[in-house]
Amino acid sequence: MHNTESLASEIRQLVAQRRSQTLATLQELVAIDSGSYDPPGVDRVGDVLEREWRSLGFSCERHPLMGFGARRLFRRRFAGRGRVLIVGHLDTVWPSGACREWPYSETDGVASGPGVGDMKGGLVMACEAVRALLHVGFDTCEEIRHILVPDEELGSAASRAWIEHQARGADAVLVLEPARADGSVVAARGAVGALVVRARGVSAHTMHLRAGASALRVLADRVASLEDLTDLSQGTLVNVGVLNAGDARQVVPASAEMHVDLRARNDSAAAALLSRVLGILRAPCDPRVTLEFSGGITRPAFPQAASAALLSEASRAAASLGIPYPAVESGGGSDGSFAAALGRPTLDGLGPICIDPCSRRERIVIDSLFDRAAILGSLMANLPGPAAPHSIGDVSWV
Repeated sequence: MHNTESLASEIRQLVAQRRSQTLATLQELVAIDSGSYDPPGVDRVGDVLEREWRSLGFSCERHPLMGFGARRLFRRRFAGRGRVLIVGHLDTVWPSGACREWPYSETDGVASGPGVGDMKGGLVMACEAVRALLHVGFDTCEEIRHILVPDEELGSAASRAWIEHQARGADAVLVLEPARADGSVVAARGAVGALVVRARGVSAHTMHLRAGASALRVLADRVASLEDLTDLSQGTLVNVGVLNAGDARQVVPASAEMHVDLRARNDSAAAALLSRVLGILRAPCDPRVTLEFSGGITRPAFPQAASAALLSEASRAAASLGIPYPAVESGGGSDGSFAAALGRPTLDGLGPICIDPCSRRERIVIDSLFDRAAILGSLMANLPGPAAPHSIGDVSWV
C-alpha cells in the first residue's frame, strides 16, 4: 500500500506538469467525429488512445464489432496483487459534422467541444493517471486492464457480454463517466430500459380516410398513458423520446415508430414498470394495425454496496488534496452498471467535472482533469478491502 496522502499529491504534481500535452491530446480527440453510428471516427479515437497506451508499455487488442467501431483492450501486468479494470467508451452522442460546427475551445478554465466530458476528457485523464503511477515506480497490483466500447451511448447491447466477461475477474472496476457539475461521483445507479415499438397499418389517401388504418394514431394514443407512469418520488420514469410516422400530409400513415425510455430505482421496480408499459402497448386497437416490440431493461441497477469500499478510499485521496468529493445515486445507466450487478467493486463518475453533458453547452473544468487523475491514480495504487456503505446524496434522475 502507498501512503494515500503523499501519493495523491505527487500524482497531482506530475499530471499538472503535462498540462499542455494532456490538453493537446484532448483537443486531438475532440476534433474527431465519433458518434456511435460513425465506425471510422470511433476507430480513429481508438487509434489515438492506442498510441498513448502503447507508449506506457501496455499491450493493445482490437476486437471488431459488426456495425460499430472496434472494441479495444489495453493491459499490462505488474508484480503486486489485485486486478484493476478501467471502463470507458469511444463513442459520443454527436453526429458527423459536430466537430466542425462546434470546435474544441478553452475559455476561463473550461474546455468545450463534442464529447469533451462524455467522455474524451476522462479517457485522456486515465492515461495520464497511469503515466504518473509508472513514473513513481508503481507495481502494487497484478494487472491493469482498460476496456473501451464503441456502442455505450446506444446502451452497449452488443458489448454487454464482453464487458461482463472482463469485469468478472476484476477486484476494482473504475468507470470514466464524468463527475457531476458539483464534483459528485456516482456511487449507485438505477435500472434503465429502452423499447422500440413499430406499428404497421394501412395507407390510404385522406379522401378515402376510412380505407386506411393509422399506425401513428395507435402509437400516439398511448403516449400520455405511458408517460403518466412516471413517479419521480418513487424513482420511476417513462419518456417517449421519439415518435416518427408518415410519408405525406394527405396520406394515412401506414407505419410508425416510437422509442421509449424507462428508469427505475432497482431491478424489481424496473421489471414491474416494464410490465405496466407492455400492458399499455398491448391494449386493444384497430385490428388492422399490428405492433412489434424490441428492447427491454438494458442496464441493471447498480447497488450502493458495490461502491462502498472504493468510495471510502477515493474520498481519502480527495480529502488529502482538499477536494470536495460528494457522491450521488443516479437514474442514468453506464457500463459500470453491468459490473456492479455482478457484485464487482465498482465506482463511477471518476472523470473530470462536466457541466451540461450531451448538450451544446457541454464543458469540463480543466483543472479537474488533474485533480481527478490524482484520485484515480491513488485509488489504483491502494485497492481497498470491504468497507461499510457511505451515505450518498439525493437521487439525480438523469
